[in-house]
Amino acid sequence: MGWLSELVEERGAEALDLHAQTINPQFVRLLRTIGFDRRWDRAEGAYLWDSDGNRYLDVLGGFGMFNVGRNNPRIREALVEALELRRPGSVQLGVDVLPALLAEELLRRAPARLERALFTSSGTEAVEAALKLGRAATGRARVLSAEHGFHGLTLGALSANASPEFTARFGPLLPGFERVPWNDLRALEHELAREDVAVFIVEPVQGKGVNVAPAGYLEAAQGLCRRYGTLFCVDEVQTGLGRTGRMLALEHWGLEPDLVTMAKSLSGGYVPVGALLMSAQVYDGVFDSLPNAVSHGSTFAPNDLAMVAGLATLRELDDQGLVERSARLGEQLLERTRPLVERSEVVRDVRGLGLMWAIEFEEPPGGSRTWKLLERIQPGLFSQLVVVPLFRDHRILSQVAGHGLNVVKALPPLVVTEDDLDWFVSALEETITRAERMPRALVRFALGAARAGRTPRRRLIRA
Repeated sequence: MGWLSELVEERGAEALDLHAQTINPQFVRLLRTIGFDRRWDRAEGAYLWDSDGNRYLDVLGGFGMFNVGRNNPRIREALVEALELRRPGSVQLGVDVLPALLAEELLRRAPARLERALFTSSGTEAVEAALKLGRAATGRARVLSAEHGFHGLTLGALSANASPEFTARFGPLLPGFERVPWNDLRALEHELAREDVAVFIVEPVQGKGVNVAPAGYLEAAQGLCRRYGTLFCVDEVQTGLGRTGRMLALEHWGLEPDLVTMAKSLSGGYVPVGALLMSAQVYDGVFDSLPNAVSHGSTFAPNDLAMVAGLATLRELDDQGLVERSARLGEQLLERTRPLVERSEVVRDVRGLGLMWAIEFEEPPGGSRTWKLLERIQPGLFSQLVVVPLFRDHRILSQVAGHGLNVVKALPPLVVTEDDLDWFVSALEETITRAERMPRALVRFALGAARAGRTPRRRLIRA
């Protein structure tokens, strides 16, 4: 046993307390409040095991990071091989073959309009690059995004976000950023017609709420961007690499964007890596001379391990047929859960694309005092009556799809089985049936958790 194994074995039981002492005590408080304070022991594929040996189905999927499954053995073997090669990566004033090989593989799978790749260390960094390069390439300053969109939490990406729970306390944000309503082409054209918008960035399926773009919207938005000289950027950080049943979600609509951001599952779940794919027009508008050859970059982004993780992930998606698997199992999941809309008074909608799935709840048609109480205490609280019992009673890790939303979301690894779907669907049906009755114990728990999570009012200090 090496020093690392000894250290983890010796100190592993302290994980929650140590995290609270050194990193984020409020997050640990949150986990303990909702009963998610497990000590995790190991993981494989679509499963997690706690320190007591209990197996959990992970449909949270690291927010979409584990498309090829947790601790994928073939990705690990590739990374071990890369370490043993002792390659001269990150020369900086020089190039290596691995970044070029990964760029070649990504571009081969992307629309023909995209001809260059730039590597980053995360999704939000890929978005930052798209915004920065888009402004330089067009000579324009304004950026448009869609309401309810989420593009990251660094300052530029945050400025494109439409979620006040993330943006409200961090202003002033960058100037020139504005939002237009989702699926409102008239509003989009009104802004684009000013011919001063550098980039319109949009998710093909919005992560917050899992809103799938309606037929015709994205195609028309792309056409408007072409007409008014705006770069069309598709954010595939969460939807890319098989998540929606296609390698890239944009394939569902036949899009040919100028910019595409990617990250999350490109890592194979091991080494952070992101990428910005761009058209020649964008590249030529930024990297247009020898002095501008290093106009943008990231020190660690094209490192050997990140590039190998990306190459191995693409190989795994192909060899295991995971993109096709996502399409097939995603359709099965929708078929199994859509009947809940008719069977349950609190289920408003079930939607998704591939293995990006969501269920939305609403107040029963006849009204409910308890529902109104929950919503008054905290909007979207009913969804916690589903997420918490799924975890506590059925050992399924899921998530609410956004602040203030009565939407539960699933992003399972693409390696899930039909038996896993049976596990999830049966647990979901049982949990919703119970939550629909809103028993006192469950409601008391939800209200207690909501009150515990309220931001305390600051006391006025008198002079």
